[in-house]
Amino acid sequence: MSTRTVRLATRGSSLARRQANAVKSALETRRRSVELVEVETRGDQIRDELIHRLGQTGAFVRSLDEKVMAGELDGAVHSMKDMPTEVPEELVVAGLPERALPNDVLLTPNNRTLSELPSGAVVGTSSLRRTAQLLADRPDLTVTPLRGNVDTRVEKLLAPALQREHEHRLDADENENGGDDGDDAQEWFESLSPIERRALEREVDTEYDAIVLAEAGLQRSGIAHHIDYQQLSPVEFVPAPAQGVIAVTALEENAETIHDTLDHAQTRITSTVERSILAELGGGCVAPIGVYARLRGEYVNTVVRVLSRDGTEEIAETRDLPVENHPSAAREFAADLRECGAAQLIEQATEEPSPSPSRQE
Repeated sequence: MSTRTVRLATRGSSLARRQANAVKSALETRRRSVELVEVETRGDQIRDELIHRLGQTGAFVRSLDEKVMAGELDGAVHSMKDMPTEVPEELVVAGLPERALPNDVLLTPNNRTLSELPSGAVVGTSSLRRTAQLLADRPDLTVTPLRGNVDTRVEKLLAPALQREHEHRLDADENENGGDDGDDAQEWFESLSPIERRALEREVDTEYDAIVLAEAGLQRSGIAHHIDYQQLSPVEFVPAPAQGVIAVTALEENAETIHDTLDHAQTRITSTVERSILAELGGGCVAPIGVYARLRGEYVNTVVRVLSRDGTEEIAETRDLPVENHPSAAREFAADLRECGAAQLIEQATEEPSPSPSRQE
């Protein structure tokens, strides 16, 4: 593998390509080139469905891994939070680069905090976990489904306010210049960022007061510096297991080079804890489960939140797990949570039909 071109599968979205290019840059040497190969997944094909309606976890993963298992490609680059906890026997998680920021963020057109949103505010998210945690904290919100890549979601948020401002400036120019176009609207347009300009052209069915996204995706998409947002604390608004982690899967015979070049020890430990807890709890992407682990010396400080879909019920606990046996300690932690009521919440969530997006009528 070290003396030939390494071919890696990636999804074709802008964010996936950026993540894969980061892996490509890390793996390339004078003696080894890396080629990225786009593979369409089931999650890409079914664009009108929310993530939790796509079936079991793996909607954005299986097609890539199948190319690797067939020997067509040398590895596949994934967002680890999209991966099933059970990896096919033929594959190993060969490399985990250093984790990006794991937390979620709140975006609003006027940079409000969660507590500052008015009662009844419309918040967009595609995640059952985010929906449940939003409603647990703010049951007066209207949480509405939102899907699309990061750029699309941000454009949907920004579009209405920008379009109103544009119309206002055009009207002002017309009034000031007796029907002739003025310069104010054009100068304002030229001051906008690329994503704001795209938002001006977007038609939206729902006007959102806020949306919630992963900060890692926002940063990797290259648009974080163009917009204001509020970070949500990962120990309170608990992220999805392995959120912010990129994983490279490969056949075992091709794993050594990837592992030696990419693998980050701390990320390996914390993601193992988070995914071990998720595997023991069950529920995949159809139950609202948040897990966040931080390495603290000889211990892994771990926060877990398991909620009902509407956020009215919750099992939450924090525990320090010993590093020396963190996988088994994580499974034991999860088993204790199941006995304390998490199992019932997860079973209830997996049996429920697609939930109403808000507790409000």
